[in-house]
Amino acid sequence: MTEPSKRKEPEQPEMRPHVYDGIQEYDNRMPNWWLWTFYLTIIFSAIYWFTRYDAGFIKMEEEKMDAFIAEVEEARLAARGDINADTLWDMSRNEGFVSQGRTVYQNYCMACHGENLEGGIGNNLVDEQWVWGNTPMSIYEVVANGSPDRMSGMQAWMGDLGAQRVNQVVAYILSYHDPESLADASTENDPIAE
Repeated sequence: MTEPSKRKEPEQPEMRPHVYDGIQEYDNRMPNWWLWTFYLTIIFSAIYWFTRYDAGFIKMEEEKMDAFIAEVEEARLAARGDINADTLWDMSRNEGFVSQGRTVYQNYCMACHGENLEGGIGNNLVDEQWVWGNTPMSIYEVVANGSPDRMSGMQAWMGDLGAQRVNQVVAYILSYHDPESLADASTENDPIAE
């Protein structure tokens, strides 16, 4: 006959030697589920930190807000009906307008004015010499309505491009200048618009 198996009594955990307010605590091992949760939290935190702050896979709230503000500013500038020098300078400082203006320039203007606005068949747009005026409105008038010299000057682009894209390409040209340097530039003729 076989002997009945003896049940092993669970061992009593050790008691810690300190006592606080008459309470003594056991020296138990942490449960495995708790340890795994703790370790996974540490691993998740390291991955999250890397992807958010170091690698830039996740956009920061400030970046999202800056992008949203830029979109709102671009829409506000596009909706403005009055075109004046201040509006054109504002457009030239807006990255959205400038990047769209760069695309329009590359598609329609680069053949005559060069890849970097350095000129060619058309005039140089980044030097300190202007033909029909050194003001933003003069540049706008030449792009929109063409050169006053109809025989050898630039054609009018308002009909082909529309007001929005004319504004964008003028903003792109102005992005290479600042108000002081443009005002100091020389001009062969009187500005055709102020």
